[in-house]
Amino acid sequence: MLFGFALAMDAFAVSVVAGLEEPHMSRPRAVRIAGCFSLFQIAMPLLGWILVKTAAGLLTQLERVIPWAALIVLVFLGSKMIIEGLKGGEGSSMSVAGDGELLAAGVATSIDALSVGLATEHLGAAQAFAEALIIGAVTYAVCSFGIRAGKDLGSALTKKAPLLGGAILIAIGLRIFFS
Repeated sequence: MLFGFALAMDAFAVSVVAGLEEPHMSRPRAVRIAGCFSLFQIAMPLLGWILVKTAAGLLTQLERVIPWAALIVLVFLGSKMIIEGLKGGEGSSMSVAGDGELLAAGVATSIDALSVGLATEHLGAAQAFAEALIIGAVTYAVCSFGIRAGKDLGSALTKKAPLLGGAILIAIGLRIFFS
């Protein structure tokens, strides 16, 4: 569960951004966002576990690419939000909840979960799967809370929400890159 909370923090921040962007978000859309982050948080530790069990040599090359990928995706999404927010209007036409942006954010925020899988080579398949499911369940709960918090804040900050949300995404990308 502690892994789940630690790994869910980036997805939580992006969930808050989604709520900020769309303060009147429907329940199905909120479920889709939290579900997407949860599925990626389940898949990445499993992928890491599979990689460490089958292709250890590939891991060294992969470690160098991961921070760059997260940085590029999150800075792109954040910059796009800020630009759209500066254009004016009630909010941004770009939404983290859009299918392409949501998938990109799901991958970018779950990359650190890959390292958890890399560190679990001692686990059997059932244990690795159970750990990934727990991480996913915690992520879903944390992201659902984040969306709700963002929606509450978004109602008060409607015109500034895209600027704040974009800045948050860029900050997450920079944190992943430099850590």
